[in-house]
Amino acid sequence: MSKKQRQGWGTGEQAEQHYLVQPRALAGGGDVRHVSEFLRASGWRDKSKTGGPLSMESPDRTVRVAYDPYVLPGGWTIHGRADGLTGEWSAHLGRQVPVEIVASLTDALTRPHSAHAPNVWAPLEEQYWDMRFEGQDYQASSPDGTAWLQYHQSPDGEAMWWTGARDQQGNGWTAHFTSNTPMHLVQAFSAELASPDPVMRPRGRVPLSAQIRTWSVSVKPSQLSAWQQARITAARAATWARNSARSTRPRTAARPHAPAGATRTRR
Repeated sequence: MSKKQRQGWGTGEQAEQHYLVQPRALAGGGDVRHVSEFLRASGWRDKSKTGGPLSMESPDRTVRVAYDPYVLPGGWTIHGRADGLTGEWSAHLGRQVPVEIVASLTDALTRPHSAHAPNVWAPLEEQYWDMRFEGQDYQASSPDGTAWLQYHQSPDGEAMWWTGARDQQGNGWTAHFTSNTPMHLVQAFSAELASPDPVMRPRGRVPLSAQIRTWSVSVKPSQLSAWQQARITAARAATWARNSARSTRPRTAARPHAPAGATRTRR
């Protein structure tokens, strides 16, 4: 076998063992690049310092996404500045939140949201989550009891979204969103959290848990690369389409007006 083939190219490419993991909420963090490369392809600026935590900034500089694994408890922080529609908001997600679930929120930041009113609970109801409503508190739990989403409002009016997943050994994660977090982002998160589809992890990166189910699959490096590239290509295409639409949008010409004190004449 040639050196080129041994390195995984050409006809001698070797398949590698991966695992499909279900439920996805307990699959472990995964590759951070699943989030960062999509944002980069969507025109976000990489503000990270060499050797430091990940830091990405939206093109309009209103949202920042950071991932810091070097501190405890570490994890993801997403911060949005106040604008004319919503106040300042933030989301904090633990290190073990699967990147596919994180990406549901960060991907949604790159797209215009639907004009329809978001319904955070609808994706959970569709997957038969157990729904409970008590006063100002709303909670949904997955059928297997490993994941939950809760909206809690304290007596002083302070509200927060709280979510997480945990197995019987106590392994898992938690995340929370401030009350001003745009609802379409929370809905995107809940839809991905409730999805029954498994996610893929390489050998050695599957958590040890009695609550997960795994299926072994053989995947070639070129297949993984093609799947990753398809995601990046889709982000670039969507960004190009949005930018093109903005650049071709007709501008309204300013109406001529007479300076103060000038005399208007009729025609």
